[in-house]
Amino acid sequence: MSRVGKQPITIPDGVEVSVKGNVITAKGAKGTLETPLFKGVTASVEENVLTFVCEDLGNKVVKSNFGLARALAANVITGVSTGFQKTLELRGVGYRAQTQGNVLNLSLGFSHPVNYELPAGVEASVDKSNIIISGIDKQQVGQVAAEIRAYRPPEPYKGKGVRYVGEHVAMKEGKRA
Repeated sequence: MSRVGKQPITIPDGVEVSVKGNVITAKGAKGTLETPLFKGVTASVEENVLTFVCEDLGNKVVKSNFGLARALAANVITGVSTGFQKTLELRGVGYRAQTQGNVLNLSLGFSHPVNYELPAGVEASVDKSNIIISGIDKQQVGQVAAEIRAYRPPEPYKGKGVRYVGEHVAMKEGKRA
């Protein structure tokens, strides 16, 4: 049985969680998000605690969805209360970024500028050579960060490119003379 699914989720102040049918809805200061409940998994809210119950312990799919449902609900509750953010770092001569409305303009050493249009619900801010991506949906924030990083992933010889802050890039040795 899932160890993740057994853990209750404490609901922070200012967040309302409701379970209707097979959908969990959370409302908070940052917005509203929904997540599905899977077949064989039930949820209940009692005194600011959200708990999950797995109905069929013999079914492997239901047991795996038990932990997944709990993790998705925890992400929704965290998203509407505090939000999520990822920070990307630009390394390289002439690598720059700036925001104009909901468009992120990147100069990554190509012959043309890269203009990335941010989806609704995701914001980006630029601080020197760092790009801070924030939003309430964890999956969407991670996807946007991955798409921006994919334009110029860090290369292994000089380390130039777009990387997550704190990411370790294995450096290779160049040619020997």
